[in-house]
Amino acid sequence: MKLRLRAVAALGVVLPLGGCMVGPKYTVPTAPAPPAFKEAGADGFKENADWQTAKPADAIPRGAWWTIFNDDGLNALEPQVEAANQTLKAADANLRAARATIRVRNADRYPTIGIAPEVGGERDSANQPYFNATNANDGVANLLLPLQVNYEIDLWGRIRRNIAAAKEESQATAADRQNVLLSLQAEVAMDYFELRAADAQQKLLNDTVGQYREALRVTTNRFNGGIAPKSDVTQAQTQLQAAKVQAADISVSRAQYEHAIAILTGQPPSALTLPPAPLPVELTPPGIPAGLPSQLLERRPDIAAAERRTAEANEQVGIARAAFFPTLSLSGEAGFESTSLTSLFSPASIVYAVGPALSETFFDAGRRRGVSEQAIAGFDQAAANYRQAVLTSYQQVEDNLVALRVLSDEATQQRQATASAQESERIFNNRYVGGVDTYLQVITAQTTALNNERNDIDILRRRMDATVLLIKVLGGGWDRTQLPPQ
Repeated sequence: MKLRLRAVAALGVVLPLGGCMVGPKYTVPTAPAPPAFKEAGADGFKENADWQTAKPADAIPRGAWWTIFNDDGLNALEPQVEAANQTLKAADANLRAARATIRVRNADRYPTIGIAPEVGGERDSANQPYFNATNANDGVANLLLPLQVNYEIDLWGRIRRNIAAAKEESQATAADRQNVLLSLQAEVAMDYFELRAADAQQKLLNDTVGQYREALRVTTNRFNGGIAPKSDVTQAQTQLQAAKVQAADISVSRAQYEHAIAILTGQPPSALTLPPAPLPVELTPPGIPAGLPSQLLERRPDIAAAERRTAEANEQVGIARAAFFPTLSLSGEAGFESTSLTSLFSPASIVYAVGPALSETFFDAGRRRGVSEQAIAGFDQAAANYRQAVLTSYQQVEDNLVALRVLSDEATQQRQATASAQESERIFNNRYVGGVDTYLQVITAQTTALNNERNDIDILRRRMDATVLLIKVLGGGWDRTQLPPQ
C-alpha cells in the first residue's frame, strides 16, 4: 500500500514537469504539385522564357506590388486601402480576437488564485424539535477570509494542445487578414484600370462625335448644293446621334467605378474625384513571372490559412484523445475564520484544506468516442480543404497565364485590324467626296473603324485586369515568413 502511494506521489511530481502528449503528430498533408505551369511553357511565351522561369519575388515587389505598373494614380490609392477600408478593419479585429484567445488558453497552464471572503451569522431556535435548551444562544457571527488555489496538471497534453490550436488559428487568421487585404488591393487596381479604360473609351467617342459632326456638315453642304440626296444627311445625323449616345453611356460605368474605388479606400463616393486619365492604347502590361507551382504553397495566404487550420484540426484530435485519460488537479484553500473581527487574524483562526483530485469517466454512452470521431472527420475535412486550395491556386494561375498569352496575340491582331479599318474609312470617305461611292459605304466603314478602335481599348483593359489577377493569385509578394511566430 505504501509503495502504491509513493508511486502516485512520484507521478504527481514528475508528470507536471513533462507530461506526455496523446494524439497524432502533425504532418502537412501532401498535395499534388506539377513540376511547372503548362501555360508558362506554351508557344506564346517562348520569347519570354527567361522571365517566365524566374522567381516571382524577382518581379513582384514585396507588399507594394502595384508599383510595378508605374502609375502615380494607382500608387496614391492603394495605401489608403490598408489605412481606411472597413472590411479590413473587421479582419484586423478578428485577428486581435484570435491573438487574445492564445492568452486565454495559455492561462490554463497556471493555477487560478482567488479570494472569497464571507460574513454571516446564525442563531438556533430554542423551540426547534429535539433541541437542547442548554445550547440556546442569541446568535453567532462567522467571519471567513480564505485564499483559494486551483490547478489542473496537464498529464496528457490537453492544455498544451489547446494552446497550440489557438496559435495555429491565430496564424490562420493572420493569413486570412492578408488575403482580405490582397483581394481589396487587387479590386482597387482592377477598378482603377476599368476606370482608365472608360476614360479612353470616352476620349475615343468624344473624338468620334467631333468627326461625325464634321461629316454631317460636309454632307449637309453637299445636299444643299444638290450633289447628295437627303438620305445622306439623315444617315449622317443618325450616325452622329448614335455616337453621342455611346459617349454618354460610358459616363455611367466610369462614375460607378469611381464610386467603388471610394468605398474600397474608406471614403464616401462624394469625397473622391479622379480626373480623367485615358489608358494609352500602346501601353504594354508588365511581364509577371509565374515561378514554380510549389512556390504557391509559400506565397499564397489562403493556402497558408488552410494549412494552419489543418494543423489546428490535428490538435483537436489530440484534445479529444486526452478525454479518455484521467484528469489530475490540485486544489487548496487557506485563510482565517473567526466569530469576531478582533480574533480573525490570530494563529488559532488559521484554516486550510489541500489535496489532489483524480477523476476518470468510466461510462458516457459513447460521448467521448463520438467527439473523437468528430475531430478526426474535422481533420480530414481540413486536409481536403487544404488540397483543394492548392489545386484551385494552380488553376487560377493557369487561367490568367492563358488569358495573358491569348490576349497578347489578340492585341497584335486587333491593332492590325484597326489600322486596316481606319484606312478603309479614309478611302471610302474620299471616294464619297469624289462621287464614286454612296454614303452608306462611308457609314459602314466608320462603324467598323469605331468598333475596332473600341476593341483595342477593351483588349488592353482585359490584359491589365489579367495581370492584376495573376499577381493576386501568385500571392502579391507575400510569403509564409510574414506569419506571426508561434
